[in-house]
Amino acid sequence: MESPLSGKRVVLGVTGSIAAYKAAELTSQLRKKGAEVHPILTEGGARFVTALTLQTLARQPVAADLWSEGNGWQPGHIELADKADVLVVAPCTADVLAQFAHGLAPDFLSSLYLVARCPVLLAPAMNGKMWMHPATVANVATLSGRGVQFIGPEEGMLACGYEGVGRLWPVEGIVARIEAMLTPGR
Repeated sequence: MESPLSGKRVVLGVTGSIAAYKAAELTSQLRKKGAEVHPILTEGGARFVTALTLQTLARQPVAADLWSEGNGWQPGHIELADKADVLVVAPCTADVLAQFAHGLAPDFLSSLYLVARCPVLLAPAMNGKMWMHPATVANVATLSGRGVQFIGPEEGMLACGYEGVGRLWPVEGIVARIEAMLTPGR
């Protein structure tokens, strides 16, 4: 049976969380299921995983700089948004949640989010205190009210040494949710 991801365009935003390294495995699993993965790497995300890694696994160029659009092979944020079947941000930081909730567009990812008309899935990963902060809670509520879907975060040991909620949802679960989102009738 063909995967619901076969031939689908997944735009994958990778932001500045220690969990960014898991974006490589997510990219690999999505590709194995037939998805065309278009990575977007924020400045913070690039501190944890390289564009070369994502580009090699995705077999697509990595969009990173809004200001160098149109210089060579890098697709424009509007063109990429128009072609996307789903926008996934994994990991998604509190900063990016706030940008999305408040319509801020300082970089490629947040600019693409504002023009995207496809389903959006955010997989938060951050310190538990950040996740539970009233500002983050309000931003999640705002985005949920606009139809944005969330997966996670899960509980466990966090990179900061605390135990609690804030870990990126397991990659297999993120893939399953994307499949469900792209399966007609589900």
